[in-house]
Amino acid sequence: MSEHAEVEVLVVGLGIHGSAAAYELALRGVRVAAIDQFAEDHHRGSSHGRTRMIRRAYPNPVWSDLVERAFAGWERWERASGETLLHRTGGLYAHRGTSQLQGPGCEIVEDTDRLRELMPSFVVPDGHQAVFDPSAGVVEAGTALGVARAGARAAGAELVFGERMLRWQASGEGCLVETSARRIRARSLVLATGAWVGRAVPRLADLFEVWRIVTVTLRSGQPPARPPWLGAFSVDRPEGLLFGIPDAAGNGFKAGIDAGEVWDPERPVVPPTGGEISELCRLMTRYVPGVDADPERDVVEAASCLYTMTRDRRFVLGRLPWAQPVVVAAACSGHGFKFGPAIGAAVADLCRGEERRDLDFVGVERRLGQ
Repeated sequence: MSEHAEVEVLVVGLGIHGSAAAYELALRGVRVAAIDQFAEDHHRGSSHGRTRMIRRAYPNPVWSDLVERAFAGWERWERASGETLLHRTGGLYAHRGTSQLQGPGCEIVEDTDRLRELMPSFVVPDGHQAVFDPSAGVVEAGTALGVARAGARAAGAELVFGERMLRWQASGEGCLVETSARRIRARSLVLATGAWVGRAVPRLADLFEVWRIVTVTLRSGQPPARPPWLGAFSVDRPEGLLFGIPDAAGNGFKAGIDAGEVWDPERPVVPPTGGEISELCRLMTRYVPGVDADPERDVVEAASCLYTMTRDRRFVLGRLPWAQPVVVAAACSGHGFKFGPAIGAAVADLCRGEERRDLDFVGVERRLGQ
């Protein structure tokens, strides 16, 4: 592209949602360019790592349609790429007291024998019940990100890494964007900037808080951590929700806590400390007692990433009311990766002028009303 370029849609941010948006737009024949401020496969954001959890169990039925679109989207991406992106393992989600989780096929389980039958390796704490989700499992996150980017390029999208957006300006005809390398005029601008959404849209900055989150992955091949002995799981704890992703397809047993210190994304994320790694290993053996989790011997990856949180843990997805050519797809509050294809398709629809009233529950205007 030239120093002064024109495209139909410019996507800023090439994590899973920006990459998915570029892919879905290009599949629809839209002339799309996408930029990311960092090098490809960087670890500064929220989309790196080998695996993520997927589930149908959600705390409100308003999510159900988007969940179904996500599952259908992963299957569509699998057919297009020939890659396996989903492993269905089932999931158990333990809560003290009554859980709000619900979804198609989900079952509330209180009987200890039934819990052991469903997931023999997982110990549900005393005083907890669990919701069983037979559709839950593991997304091959690293492979999925590659599929989206390769698919976007094959369909004609231009993806550029190491190019930072400096500022944007909207008008009735579209947007003018100045980057670290050039000026780009686009009919629509997609801001999929993750932890940087508050900087990209200062009027929304007060809605978001960025957390540093730590995960640990144990070596693969341990039978207690593999399906069908172990599936996806979580344990609701006062200190933060512990989540676990089983060792599906040799990816290793991964766990993390959905709580962390507030972080400035302009600072490189500090790697996990020895104490953080040891604590996660302790929790992994507490809830999956048969695994070996020696921090020196059994940990194959300890990673830090960023969660961009909203108060209601819902996304911010939609057009800016005061700048209609701009679509925001951000603040996925730690559970957004699983929706990658569905969010990409939603962004593509919005950029083409389609109404998506089914997305009002995660819309920008709902956030402005708080």
